[in-house]
Amino acid sequence: MDIKILDTNYKPTNIAVGSARSCYFSKGIVTPKSAENWDKKNDLLDSIFKAGHHTTLQHYHFTILIEGMSRHLIWRLLHSHMFYNSEQVSQRYAKMKIENFYIPNKADKATWNKYYNKMFEYYDDFCKKLEPIMYDKLPKFQKHIANKKAQEMARYLLPIGMKAHLYHTINVITALRYINVASYLPECKEEALEFVQLLEKEMLKIDEDLKPLIEFAKKEKAVFPKIDMNKYRCEDNVKIFDVINYNFEMNENYAGILRASNIFLDESLLGGFNSYIKLSLSADAQNQRHRRSPAIRPALEDIYKRDYYIPPIIKETLLDEYNEAIEYSYKFFDEQKEILGFSEAIYALTNAHNIEIIEKDDFNEFTHKAQMRLCYNAQQEIFDIVYEQIKQLKENGVNIDNFLPPCAVRFKEGIKPYCPEGDRFCGIKVWKLDFDEYKREI
Repeated sequence: MDIKILDTNYKPTNIAVGSARSCYFSKGIVTPKSAENWDKKNDLLDSIFKAGHHTTLQHYHFTILIEGMSRHLIWRLLHSHMFYNSEQVSQRYAKMKIENFYIPNKADKATWNKYYNKMFEYYDDFCKKLEPIMYDKLPKFQKHIANKKAQEMARYLLPIGMKAHLYHTINVITALRYINVASYLPECKEEALEFVQLLEKEMLKIDEDLKPLIEFAKKEKAVFPKIDMNKYRCEDNVKIFDVINYNFEMNENYAGILRASNIFLDESLLGGFNSYIKLSLSADAQNQRHRRSPAIRPALEDIYKRDYYIPPIIKETLLDEYNEAIEYSYKFFDEQKEILGFSEAIYALTNAHNIEIIEKDDFNEFTHKAQMRLCYNAQQEIFDIVYEQIKQLKENGVNIDNFLPPCAVRFKEGIKPYCPEGDRFCGIKVWKLDFDEYKREI
């Protein structure tokens, strides 16, 4: 046996053609170097691409460094599918800055700057007012992060026009799909088109032979799906349906750091359920990161109404001020909607704005989601959503002993330390609690 990891300096089209030819070449691997010098390279590339043999274009990945993209475009495009990896600046743990806001091209900059400044004043004020409240709530060894906890709750007041920086990794096919669908997005279309123009330039710097594929992607038609949410909508914020109950054995594969359950698939894959979920844009931005838990996210104009999430700690302490800030944001949004249209005024909506999604989970994936989101360090809103999903699974006769926070899973399998968070330990021995006893204050 012989193995070799390819250098990163090979062009994507050479890797695609080399891998394609290797499928039919009996003498061994056709290297990217050999493919580069083959006189029929571009003919084969065109043929396999248009025939839909896209696996050859999934070997090469672009790692893109992005600065200045709105959080709404990240939500609507970059994180709306399963075929990516991202590391993005956190609004929970990094203090936001007033200069980092996106203004629509046709908007009056002075008007939008005034709005963003006002919303940032609300955010800054809430950070200051919430810090002593959080300090009083936190255990002694966590009081030093009171400011971070304050930011976590105050961020609900930030508009989704807030810019972010991130690492974003995708394969060639996903990059071409971005170029293809940008003009069909229901929101932030102008920003999306700016992004794909820049993406095209970067791709061609690496490999000019991608040009015909890019041109094809620009011309192929796409349709943004219309969803009748009335078929799924209910009074509850979370409602599971279509439950397929299938027992499986929890073992070390689910408890280990590397989660071998993603390689050794078992009967957990056969169980699953769907969910109607109403949640804030902020929570869904976190929820999207569970890429094996895909969701239908309708055009926001189709489901729009004034509806927003209120964190419990704010409901107890600063409700009037919070409502004032949110109402100010909706008033501005409604005004700008008449001027710019819904899809461009969208940047004015806050993180707190509620949306509706339809989510699909299988039990294999959901064991991991439960571990990540039942952790007491997880975002509180998603903690509550996942807790409710598991509660309803129990009501549907599902054995919920496999859907536990990480410390409880590790305790069950005898893996120490039970809490894998190190100095981020929440201070509560959750592994000793029954599911019905899980309760969070913040």
